[in-house]
Amino acid sequence: MSTGQLFSRTTQALFYNYKQLPIQRMLDFDFLCGRETPSVAGIINPGAEGFQKLFFGQEEIAIPVHSTIEAACTAHPTADVFINFASFRSAAASSMAALKQPTIRVVAIIAEGVPMSDTKQLIAYARSNKKVVIGPATVGGIQAGAFKIGDTAGTIDNIVQCKLYRPGSVGFVSKSGGMSNEMYNTIARVTDGIYEGIAIGGDVFPGSTLSDHILRFNNIPQVKMMVVLGELGGRDEYSLVEALKQGKVNKPVVAWVCGTCARLFKSEVQFGHAGAKSGGEMESAQGKNQALRDAGAIVPTSYEAFEAVIKETFDKLVEQGKITPLKEVMPPQIPEDLNSAIKSGKVRAPTHIISTISDDRGEEPCYAGVPMSSIVERGYGVGDVISLLWFKRSLPRYCTHFIEICIMLCADHGPCVSGAHNTIVTARAGKDLVSSLVSGLLTIGPRFGGAIDDAARYFKDAYDRGLTPYEFVEGMKKKGIRVPGIGHRIKRGDNRDKRVELLQRFARTHFPSVKYMEYAIQVETYTLSKANNLVLNVDGAIGSLFLDLLAGSGMFSKQEIDEIVEIGYLNGLFVLARSIGLIGHTFDQKRLKQPLYRHPWEDVLYTK
Repeated sequence: MSTGQLFSRTTQALFYNYKQLPIQRMLDFDFLCGRETPSVAGIINPGAEGFQKLFFGQEEIAIPVHSTIEAACTAHPTADVFINFASFRSAAASSMAALKQPTIRVVAIIAEGVPMSDTKQLIAYARSNKKVVIGPATVGGIQAGAFKIGDTAGTIDNIVQCKLYRPGSVGFVSKSGGMSNEMYNTIARVTDGIYEGIAIGGDVFPGSTLSDHILRFNNIPQVKMMVVLGELGGRDEYSLVEALKQGKVNKPVVAWVCGTCARLFKSEVQFGHAGAKSGGEMESAQGKNQALRDAGAIVPTSYEAFEAVIKETFDKLVEQGKITPLKEVMPPQIPEDLNSAIKSGKVRAPTHIISTISDDRGEEPCYAGVPMSSIVERGYGVGDVISLLWFKRSLPRYCTHFIEICIMLCADHGPCVSGAHNTIVTARAGKDLVSSLVSGLLTIGPRFGGAIDDAARYFKDAYDRGLTPYEFVEGMKKKGIRVPGIGHRIKRGDNRDKRVELLQRFARTHFPSVKYMEYAIQVETYTLSKANNLVLNVDGAIGSLFLDLLAGSGMFSKQEIDEIVEIGYLNGLFVLARSIGLIGHTFDQKRLKQPLYRHPWEDVLYTK
């Protein structure tokens, strides 16, 4: 066992098994104490590597994350404390691995329920190699104003109230972590506070004992008196009794062993900790208290008198000039986490993103306020989901069915169009699905796919202004603009596009009004009089019919319809639909194991 201080203001630790809250509490304590460097040098999270963002005061810092204990110790050779938050199943193995690292001096084991045989092996190895084990089943320890382990001493408010942000004159050791927090507060009320406090843990075989730490405290000049809080069960306190009898401790020791009420029970009682089970008179609280009193410790008559005895002992040391009362200092204010500040109503933080279409904060995701379970239970299809996410409302079934028909009709147009060609070439170059898909989607624009939006915009403007087909077409001609949605490379007046006919037939059957479609047909009649290939194509059919869907459904205002057309919703429909085909072309090329594409020389005109 070490003979002096375990920690200092420069002590750094490795934290095993990432736990955000206890690490942040350690860093907040560092800031409160005015440390220049964070006490957590690195985090060990088996199987993970990288960095974890946390706060050091108001500054956000990145703490390295390592996948193994060995890698962390190599990367941080000055970190000599290992804080183990592993479960009881792996705590012993990971603690032993840490103890075997030459850089690790202290191991704190938080887990309860570590097998006793494993704990004995850890203790034996630590003692033979002059290392220290705190725990198992411990909350850890703290050196006031310097370093703390995990959740020791609780919240920042409790730490400030207990004056743990600066060193006092009292060394404290206890079996219980919860009672340690209570005693820190008690000691702060009647003395100048804690210098160092340790909770050895409540298991039957603690890694270090009460007497181990009392003997350490006796060698620390800043510690002027010691306070011990034991409990019934086990015989750990008797090692302290022997140390007192042998004169190894020359500073006042105020001690109390909890559990005197056990005699009030007719049968043997198990108190909280695994070790708190009396096995006879020697292990009773009364027996231990008397033995400590006989050995020279200052033992009150009851726990209620503990505080007064501590105060009396401290006051005597002040009178004797052995303790100079500290001048109190005001610690810095710890910045409050934004989330907790918002919940408590202390701040109003502006948001950075607005979302009106979906929400995943509840028990299940919602699309436009409709829970996912309802979407499934009502038998909604893709068109319904689009209506919720794009238009923020549930459209009538004929509308969502029309949307689905458009997606099916536009899903693919063969391997020769620019989008499919780009996708095929990219897939054959060995690129992944997303890269291949995006290469095809990037060709969508004014000359490929964009005609749907433009057709809707121009047809709507012309119809709403009351232009005749002649005025509309000739007006576009004077501006040098081709009428979007009119014209086809293959289809003719006597060989219409089957897709256009399907859409028109569906609309006439289900739509309450098809005024924009009829206007587009009138425009087609006029353009066919000029050339047989100037037919209404699928872009023009979808564009005009979407205008009828928006206007005829009665669910959109004129302003909303204008906004939908202007934003480019219909181009989004084409992007969605064509993605299906482009993904298919990617899979097709990979399934066929096609080699890298190279365009044939004979298909290129080489000129000077």
